[in-house]
Amino acid sequence: MIPLPSTLKIWLAAGVTDMRLGMPGLALKVQEALGRDPFAGDVYAFRGRRGDLVKLIWHDGIGLSLYAKRIERGHFLWPSAKDGAIHLSPSQLTCLLEGVDWRNPQKTWRPELAG
Repeated sequence: MIPLPSTLKIWLAAGVTDMRLGMPGLALKVQEALGRDPFAGDVYAFRGRRGDLVKLIWHDGIGLSLYAKRIERGHFLWPSAKDGAIHLSPSQLTCLLEGVDWRNPQKTWRPELAG
């Protein structure tokens, strides 16, 4: 993953998101559902219904970036709130993307073979 500055604000969108959405759709969701500016430089994370896919969007001042990650076993830990956004630190986001419980960090299963 691209190194993120420690001063960067990271927001988890509570609830589930349609993972068919791309950059424009997720930016619109940030603007309308969360009431925030998607081009202000914050990172916004979204999770699908099954919980095994997460998408992040981030405007770095030049353009909008989309990062997607699918976890092979289990699911990404997400707050149980239905709407709104929860603030995370960059280290908590790193734990979340590694499949570690960002509230109580512990390593999870890692695949050994691709097939």
